[in-house]
Amino acid sequence: MKRDTSTREPAMDALQRGKLPQGSGQGLSQAQLERLRGVLEQRKHALLAQIDNEAAEAGDRGALLNEVEASPADNASVRTLNALVSEAAEHNVAQLAIIKDALARFADGSYGLCDNCGEAIGPSRLEARPEARLCIDCQTRLEKLRR
Repeated sequence: MKRDTSTREPAMDALQRGKLPQGSGQGLSQAQLERLRGVLEQRKHALLAQIDNEAAEAGDRGALLNEVEASPADNASVRTLNALVSEAAEHNVAQLAIIKDALARFADGSYGLCDNCGEAIGPSRLEARPEARLCIDCQTRLEKLRR
């Protein structure tokens, strides 16, 4: 998946100024960064497994429904269940994309830098949300705009 870099100019400018996430401005040691990368990798693998399981279960439900003549009420229940499972699967796919993007930021050296202002994302925010793209100030402003 190709990432949109048009909104990342401040972060890339910060990289060029030498504000690497591993630097003292970040507040995270190399060991902490590696641990966060490991957490993201674990989440990625767990989501991939969950997506695969959901796809297999959906296929099993479809095959079972085709084998059994179901009442209209049963069909409605199955449709509702399928809609819920589909919504959960979409959420998992979206989460997977977010995690892959965070891992790509490790690869390009921009992990830990705010996509909006280019400043370092606080260590406590990264510990709580390793996939964070925005510093707490920019995230707060964004949430206020959404209200």
